Amino acid sequence: MDIGGVKTETNIFLAPMAGISDITFRTICKEFGCGLTYTEMISAKGIYYKNNNTYKLMKMHKEEKPIAMQIFGNNPDIMADSAIQMEKAGADIIDINMGCPTPKIINNGDGCALMKKPDLAGKIIHAVVNSVNIPVTVKIRKGWDEKSINAIDIAQIAEEKGAQAITIHGRTRQQFYSGKADWEIIKKVKSIISIPVIGNGDIFTAENAKKIIDDTNCDGIMVGRGAHGDPWVFDRIITYLKNGVLLPKPTVEERINMIIRHMNKMIELKGEYNGIKEMRKHIIWYLKGLPDTNRIKRQIFSLIDKEEIIKLLKGYLDSFYFKKHNNAQTTKI
Repeated sequence: MDIGGVKTETNIFLAPMAGISDITFRTICKEFGCGLTYTEMISAKGIYYKNNNTYKLMKMHKEEKPIAMQIFGNNPDIMADSAIQMEKAGADIIDINMGCPTPKIINNGDGCALMKKPDLAGKIIHAVVNSVNIPVTVKIRKGWDEKSINAIDIAQIAEEKGAQAITIHGRTRQQFYSGKADWEIIKKVKSIISIPVIGNGDIFTAENAKKIIDDTNCDGIMVGRGAHGDPWVFDRIITYLKNGVLLPKPTVEERINMIIRHMNKMIELKGEYNGIKEMRKHIIWYLKGLPDTNRIKRQIFSLIDKEEIIKLLKGYLDSFYFKKHNNAQTTKI
């Protein structure tokens, strides 16, 4: 896929997710064929006022490239200045967040709140586009609520102001992540604008991925919650789109090994205490759907030592295969 001259190996992307899409998770997803990763959304004001924690969010590994850095804010000048800093930090693409639905963001007039102010949204896009030498993209939602569906209008403004691609999440801000994503709005936008359109919302399986592309004719897709605890989803989607083969989901052993590997990478980046603390949610996601994991999930939240967590996980793995073997023996008898 080509976004303003930036070429990606596949058109299956990892969504920017606060507290989730850090370096560790992004690099793992990249290994499974993710064509483009996005940083967690980064505050333009945080960059402008040189907040140390904000600058940490711009760190990346060279193997991640190409990478998009996502920025949020509502002041065109500050957004433009901060985009320059992102370009200097190594971003290949600047993505403007106009879709985040969380109260903390929209109460400041950022994120999806900008969809209620098309003129301001246009000024921001124009300012950022004219401040950097790399492509600028925009991520939006269907609209604020069902009475104000304006994704088409915002998409047209984005194209007019120089954006090189647009991502559309098929839900309104009012929906958050509830209900069903409306892919029809993605199709409508795609039929009207000429820049690439990336579809987002309710993509959890390879079949979902094929259907959204077939139904909307979108140029690429962005996987968010569907990648939680399942970076293998990118490989399954790519394989299915290429040759119609549905790869099996990872085995229990593959999941446990990935948890340990992911945790080690997280600890290397953030230290054992913070790394384990942030890893807990990922562990829960990796274990989702596996039998007899309630006890482990409860214990995970009380452990702060890496070796204790590894012992717990390996104990579960041994127990799983022991029960599976016994059940097989019983069936034969």
